[in-house]
Amino acid sequence: MSLVGKPVSSPVICQWVKLFEEVKPVNPLLLDIPAQFETERLTIRAPRVGDEVAFNRAVSESIEELRVWLPWGQQAPSLDESKAEIARYITEWTVRSDLRWLHFDREGELVGGSGLHRIDWQVPRFEIGYWQRISYCGRGLVTEAVRGLTAFVFEELKAQRAEIRCAVGNTQSAAVARRAGYEVEATLRNWMRRPDGLLCDTLVFVRLPDVSR
Repeated sequence: MSLVGKPVSSPVICQWVKLFEEVKPVNPLLLDIPAQFETERLTIRAPRVGDEVAFNRAVSESIEELRVWLPWGQQAPSLDESKAEIARYITEWTVRSDLRWLHFDREGELVGGSGLHRIDWQVPRFEIGYWQRISYCGRGLVTEAVRGLTAFVFEELKAQRAEIRCAVGNTQSAAVARRAGYEVEATLRNWMRRPDGLLCDTLVFVRLPDVSR
């Protein structure tokens, strides 16, 4: 150890000082993040002005299923509400606070959506969320999208951790996470309330870079 006013000479302390000097804050606004990528059957891209009509149609069609788990899916939105939602997604993309994605099939139909939430750019760490248009369920599209997005965060964004969180009772979401190669790391007891007010536990699924390929 060093005394006040004396230079730090311990090799261990010097090593830690050097390490902290090398860790620089990440400015996500300077990152060149691709706004679109492809999977076998899907085009996954950032929201754009004009997407509100397709978004409104997909959400309205699926509202009965969405409202069970998603606070934003409690009632079918008006077209103006969908327009405002898309505008918010675009703004969040611009400032890199939240990265939402829309999923389109090869015919150009909006079949679902996803997002990178609770982002820590310093790690980097991301939480993946997703929803599926009801008329396109049962085709493996959401699993394909999550696999693609998982590869994207590790390869393009150099993620050190990717998470998926869902309520214990949300068996469909948990099944998607498992099919996409995620493993349960923890169960958070009494962690959240469903939109209907029911208190429930939350499963935390995780993937790390060394098992992302």
